Amino acid sequence: MTSFVHVEQPATHPGVARAEAVIDHLRATGRSFDGARGLAALLLGAIVASLLVVADKLMSTWNDGGLLVAWLVLWGVAFAAIAFFASTARSIAVRGLSAARGIARRRAAARADAEFLAYARLDPRILRDLQAISTRQEEEAAKRSADANAPMLYSALRRVNLGQHY
Repeated sequence: MTSFVHVEQPATHPGVARAEAVIDHLRATGRSFDGARGLAALLLGAIVASLLVVADKLMSTWNDGGLLVAWLVLWGVAFAAIAFFASTARSIAVRGLSAARGIARRRAAARADAEFLAYARLDPRILRDLQAISTRQEEEAAKRSADANAPMLYSALRRVNLGQHY
């Protein structure tokens, strides 16, 4: 008698499932990463370091008797600077990163436009479409400027009425 063995095989490998979970976690971490936080910490560290250097220069002129007081003052200045400049450093970092992202977006758009125009020069259909769009926009701009120079009904009637009475 022959018997067949049916072994249930898993559809996924456990190692592959763990690797996919790690990759998904890294992607989620990358999406939630905010570079402004790190830049703010860097700016805050630079501000505090400069204040500590100034405080250290002032402390070095004191005699040894006031050294403990000087160290307390130095650390007081450090903690006060951290508390005082934290929001300022954060806002500067956010503005700097948003400006950098804007510059990067504008450069990418300019690069994409340049590539599109280079391709359009090779394809006469795209070139004709671009010329038609350009002509249509010029006509609309000319029409808008002609409409802007035309007098409004109220001002035209006012001039007529003023001319009749005087």
